[in-house]
Amino acid sequence: MKRLFFLVLLAAVLVSAIEVVVARHQSRRLFVELEDLKGVRDALNEEWGRLQLEQSTWATDARVESLAHTKLDMRVPSMNAVVLVPE
Repeated sequence: MKRLFFLVLLAAVLVSAIEVVVARHQSRRLFVELEDLKGVRDALNEEWGRLQLEQSTWATDARVESLAHTKLDMRVPSMNAVVLVPE
């Protein structure tokens, strides 16, 4: 009876040890994946900042006005051509 109890206890300890090893391995694997994803996040944040800067550069009033004059041949109307509509 003691021998059977000892074997069951030994088997339980071995299974528990294997589960600990599996859990630690999975934990390390997930940590590595998390760090990789943090790197991807940081790269995307950098790109987002660059794109916002580029957008603000392309949308400046001076640039839009310059394109309106050169490419669309638009001009500011004279004061005589402006009609005010009363409310």
